[in-house]
Amino acid sequence: MHEYYFYMDLSHEQCMAYYHGHVEFIQVVEDGGKRVRFPAHHIRRHVSTLGVRGRFRLLLDENNRFVALEKVV
Repeated sequence: MHEYYFYMDLSHEQCMAYYHGHVEFIQVVEDGGKRVRFPAHHIRRHVSTLGVRGRFRLLLDENNRFVALEKVV
């Protein structure tokens, strides 16, 4: 299992680009400096009226398939 920690700060307008079909993937830079890309629909449960803000942990399986995206307190 691979895990990546990163901070995400997306405005409400940036999140709406996903809902309108203009954004398919989210790319972030994890704490170690590696760029990680995952399907944008995984942010859906984290979107608020302000957008998406906070520290997250992305879990991928051994084949780099999505397992979970969790907000870290």
